[in-house]
Amino acid sequence: MIRFGYADTRFGQVHYAECGSGPPLVLLHQTPRSWDEFREAIPLLAGVRRVIAPDTPGFGASARITEHSIENYAAGILGVLDALGVDEFDLAGHHTGGVVAVEIAARTPQRVRKLVLSSTPYIDEAARKRRASRPAIDAVDERPDGAHLTELWRRRAAFYPERRPDLLSRFVRDALQVWPDVEHGHAAVSAYRMEERIGLIACPVLCIGASADPYAFPELRPLTERIPHAETAVIEGGGVPLEFQAAEFARLTARFLDRT
Repeated sequence: MIRFGYADTRFGQVHYAECGSGPPLVLLHQTPRSWDEFREAIPLLAGVRRVIAPDTPGFGASARITEHSIENYAAGILGVLDALGVDEFDLAGHHTGGVVAVEIAARTPQRVRKLVLSSTPYIDEAARKRRASRPAIDAVDERPDGAHLTELWRRRAAFYPERRPDLLSRFVRDALQVWPDVEHGHAAVSAYRMEERIGLIACPVLCIGASADPYAFPELRPLTERIPHAETAVIEGGGVPLEFQAAEFARLTARFLDRT
């Protein structure tokens, strides 16, 4: 059974979902999602683990924050783990969550046992320049007739599987929780200086790419080239929404974590 709680941090109360018992595994969602992105994966991973899936500060049911950055997201997640008495843990992040996971692993290498980076971009000076001129992903102008909601749906529809409006509905629900600040997480990723941090990762790393993810799959090789000790795995046909590939994500993650 998935349980819910709040942890007090310097960023305010941070909401989290928790399931299972055993060695802690922390799951970090993409933006502007919440723990709900892992709803299907959590039970699959919780059989022999204590799975903790926080809502990143500023998203989901967590407290809003004024300064969005990967560094602040990481500090907020570490604050949750401190409040829960979790010292060492395994860590997995998807999209933005993977970037936050890189910062956590770089900041506290003594605490992260193993790291899974799912659909995680590599951000260096060249990437920051490319992203500076990229159109907004989710930000749309609010309109009196509600047409912005349809526009938000349409912008994301191409990245979701056909005949699964339920998955896209969950995305829109999470986006509306933080409206109009839906773009802050993307901006935080675009400003992150990953090239200065990634070399500090000391633990074993698994990089997972989803072959039908147009944003992140091209980043799989650049990312793994910067982590010489990283392994790679590909989810054929997997896309942007982790829910669509939850079973394969959970299988690959569990296999990697279970190896000694």
